[in-house]
Amino acid sequence: MQNQTTQHLARKIENSKPPLSGTILAFDFGEKRIGVAVGNLELGLAHPLATVNEEKAVARFDRIANLVEEWRPALLVVGLPTHADGTEHELTKLSRRFARRLEGRFGIKTVLVDERYTSISASEALREAGVKSRKQKSILDQVAAQLILQSYFDRQDAAA
Repeated sequence: MQNQTTQHLARKIENSKPPLSGTILAFDFGEKRIGVAVGNLELGLAHPLATVNEEKAVARFDRIANLVEEWRPALLVVGLPTHADGTEHELTKLSRRFARRLEGRFGIKTVLVDERYTSISASEALREAGVKSRKQKSILDQVAAQLILQSYFDRQDAAA
């Protein structure tokens, strides 16, 4: 019995380390839409991928399951929204729950990344690229997810 417990703890510790290579999917969680971005650890570059618009949680997770199946990520990243001073609010709790559900459903390590101001930065980047405000809705969450993932990559580079 003790041997099984030791093996379980060893696996848990091993799985807590971020992977050194592979694909990562990142999510900008929202109650109406979830932006998704994809990136590669070796290159450290993030790209917008999709927007999950489904209203029902089951349909949302089915759509995410399709993306996980297609991209086979080594890690999942979820943006963690907070107030400007870092205090939590209702969407913070929902994002944490979403991250736990992702990890539980897919068995892939999921990390949370501070996402303060990513939607504002995404909107500014789209505006600079010539995308008018009314046309931003369809891709804004994807670009926010891209910024969340790029922030994760940049933190990994700084830590190395």
